[in-house]
Amino acid sequence: MSDMNTNPLDDPSADPFEVAARAAGDIARLTGVERHDIALTLGSGWGKAADLVGETTATIPATDVTGFSAPALAGHVGSIRSIVTPEGKRVLVIGARTHYYEGHGVRRVVHSVRTAAATGATTMVLTNGAGGIKETWTPGTPVLISDHINLTADSPLEGATFIDLTDLYSSRLRELARTVDPTLDEGVYCQFRGPHYETPAEVQMAKTIGGHIVGMSTALEAIAARQAGMEVLGFSLITNLAAGIQKTPLSHAEVIEAGQAAEPVISALLARVIGQL
Repeated sequence: MSDMNTNPLDDPSADPFEVAARAAGDIARLTGVERHDIALTLGSGWGKAADLVGETTATIPATDVTGFSAPALAGHVGSIRSIVTPEGKRVLVIGARTHYYEGHGVRRVVHSVRTAAATGATTMVLTNGAGGIKETWTPGTPVLISDHINLTADSPLEGATFIDLTDLYSSRLRELARTVDPTLDEGVYCQFRGPHYETPAEVQMAKTIGGHIVGMSTALEAIAARQAGMEVLGFSLITNLAAGIQKTPLSHAEVIEAGQAAEPVISALLARVIGQL
């Protein structure tokens, strides 16, 4: 069990993979499910997907699992669910995401991913709500992540740990997603540190260096998933056009509203994609 004051990952001498193994043991014990096949992190706007993926056999508070803490952000649920799909696959649904801007360090940010790998999951599906740079994307548009640019100036890898990220966002899984919805566009996700929204100049910088989507999550988690040997599929829900592209001020309320409006459609899409994994 974990809380803000006693999180074992805050101890620099702790082995984060050992903490993840303990967390996986907690999940197995509390859900009654020894092994999961697929892990799914639900970001803003994607929450209803869990109800459509299959039958929920267990729901547990994230704070009952070693190393997890309650989400700091409205719009994120603080639970972990075990779901069985109609095809018989086990899906671990993570509703408790720790964002980098919360200031708890990268180990806490990627703990959910490392725990998912320790439960046996070989596929990691990461979702988020984000700002779009392409003017053709309207709020409520789901977009596949084809690559990322990590602008946090940080990494979940410690020491001389060299991991190839060439095909980090699996081209195989993106093609599979397009068999479900051939209209899916894709783009490069830029993770900023946050929690402030990007300035128009920063959005133009992201565009200039090859970015199409701006947000505050996902990239660090994806790196950790690759280190753990998982295949990664990433989805962004475009909740708004980014600063300077959109001419009106940005607000978190707008992000939540766009997510709620799009939720039924994107959740059904995500559930169909997971059914194909």
